[in-house]
Amino acid sequence: MSLRADAPAPSSGSDDPRIRDAADADLPAIREIYAHHVLSGLASFEEQPPDLAEIRARFEAIVGRGDPFLAAEIAGAPVGYAYASPYRPRPAYRFVREGSLYVAPGRERRGIGRALLAALIEACSARGYRRLIGIIGDSANQASIGLHESLGFRRVGLLPSVGYKFDRWVDSVIMDRPLGEGDSSRPEPAKGQH
Repeated sequence: MSLRADAPAPSSGSDDPRIRDAADADLPAIREIYAHHVLSGLASFEEQPPDLAEIRARFEAIVGRGDPFLAAEIAGAPVGYAYASPYRPRPAYRFVREGSLYVAPGRERRGIGRALLAALIEACSARGYRRLIGIIGDSANQASIGLHESLGFRRVGLLPSVGYKFDRWVDSVIMDRPLGEGDSSRPEPAKGQH
């Protein structure tokens, strides 16, 4: 199934999220969603929520590179967001992106994360990326691991006890999904490359 970035997620309820490109006006809500996850969960290994200026700088860097930054909205209000950023800075990694997604508190398990991740996969594929990596904080986060698996990711690694948050050691689960042709063919060279 294909999802356009502005298409509603498949569902039967009136609370279907509309997935679209995030805009500057969404950033205060995005900051609040992220702050909740920083302060109460292990999806992010940050310990203090960034302020709005920092969220804006991150947003502008992602969008400025041409990478997707998506928002899910219901009744005009952002209820989640997802974005892709470079996996690593070295040039050989240029065809790989790392995805991140967060859903507003109280909106979990309603298809918002699935719609965002499906749209992010499509957006990264359309940009010619060949792999999407998910780094999931906490190996006990079965909801996120299951969501990724249901959309074609496979678990490729575990980094045990790499984070220390909330007075305990926390693992990172590494998940991977091929995009487009994956590694079955050579990518087109970028302009100016031979």
